[in-house]
Amino acid sequence: MSKMSKEKILRQAAELDVKFIRLQFTDILGILKNVAIPVSQLERALNDEIMFDGSSIEGFTRIEESDMRLRPDYSTFTTFTWHPRDKGAVGRLICDVYLPNNEPFQGDPRYALRRVLEEANSMGYKVMAGPECEFFLFKRDEEGRPIPLTHDEASYFDLGPIDKGEDARRDIVQALEEMGFEVEASHHEVARGQHEIDFKYDNALDTADRVATFKFVTRAIASLHGLHATFMPKPIFGINGSGMHTNLSLFTHDGRNAFDNPEGEFGLSDVCRYFIGGLLRHAPGLTLVTNPLVNSYKRLVPGYEAPVYISWSAQNRSTLVRVPATRGNSTRVELRSPDPSCNPYLAFAAMIAAGLDGIRHRIQPPPSMIHNIYNMSNTQRQESGIGNLPGSLAEAIDAFEKDEVLQTALGDHIVDRLIEAKRIEWDVYQTQVHAWEIDQYLGVF
Repeated sequence: MSKMSKEKILRQAAELDVKFIRLQFTDILGILKNVAIPVSQLERALNDEIMFDGSSIEGFTRIEESDMRLRPDYSTFTTFTWHPRDKGAVGRLICDVYLPNNEPFQGDPRYALRRVLEEANSMGYKVMAGPECEFFLFKRDEEGRPIPLTHDEASYFDLGPIDKGEDARRDIVQALEEMGFEVEASHHEVARGQHEIDFKYDNALDTADRVATFKFVTRAIASLHGLHATFMPKPIFGINGSGMHTNLSLFTHDGRNAFDNPEGEFGLSDVCRYFIGGLLRHAPGLTLVTNPLVNSYKRLVPGYEAPVYISWSAQNRSTLVRVPATRGNSTRVELRSPDPSCNPYLAFAAMIAAGLDGIRHRIQPPPSMIHNIYNMSNTQRQESGIGNLPGSLAEAIDAFEKDEVLQTALGDHIVDRLIEAKRIEWDVYQTQVHAWEIDQYLGVF
């Protein structure tokens, strides 16, 4: 993102006839929040003078400690181009959350990612990230409520008129580009009603900001088309769910890709192998952060291209961690388990912390998996030392509670409230009577 100053933002806001500013941040669950202010208050906002009630935000703080200060990141200033301009433009700034004493708020997900990136920097690395966000477009009923009926029957790379979401996807891409995104590709995905838009990789903090913005923009533009965009991992039984495959790479301070080594096996450096080793070592606990919903585990099952087994490969796509074929400055690892319901700040922080732990402790991964793991028997997988990802939210919580590295990376405040929220979610889910149970049992027993 471009360098901005307070004076430049004020000047641009005047030139673009901005009338309102949205000061945005995310709660622990990754839900985007905002405080809307008239442009007359923009200078106060840029001076960190806007406060809000943190006790009203999920997982933030108690009511007796509720005052929070928003500190805008100047580089995130942009405008929402799809809003009608006859009433003035709407601007946006992404904010860090601070306490009244100007100390960073420990429960701010963006701050958690900043801390992990500072650790990477102290080890000599800049972290680059590139996610591949998938989503579904659904119809709305007569009252505007989303219903689980897809907008088309198209499949992978299909074109219009079969791909009826083509117009909406085009408008989403256009809005993103006008906001400063460099969109590399967009296409229909494998499942009916499923789409993917890929934007260029960047440093991990800017990329997390873009994921949060991308989800917001996608929903807004879809709504203008009378559709509902959802990042729910598995909204429809029997077809592929939505993933957020995440590509990660490390660059040294002199601009060299630390994962690349033409002399190493598969063209990979020891640093890359250790990073992979860390991802695999922490994969069970990591799953709570990258796959945070009960519904996430309906996607992580065999048969729908999502990873289930803890392994890596430089050759095939059935593994949890894949190394794409390109080398040089494009050498990277792809973690294939995350889904787009995750909080991107916490997910990136946890992924990076796991990889850095692998580098720090020189964790060697097992041999690269050549065979398609889905075609292996349980015995063959066990003999190869291939474990499973957690099969439910409850299992993921248990694994996360045992992972001190990930807990340290996210901090006590976030960890305590994340576990509390997810335990409640699981308890509510498992005590519900679901439609499948009614269909299966009501007329039989």
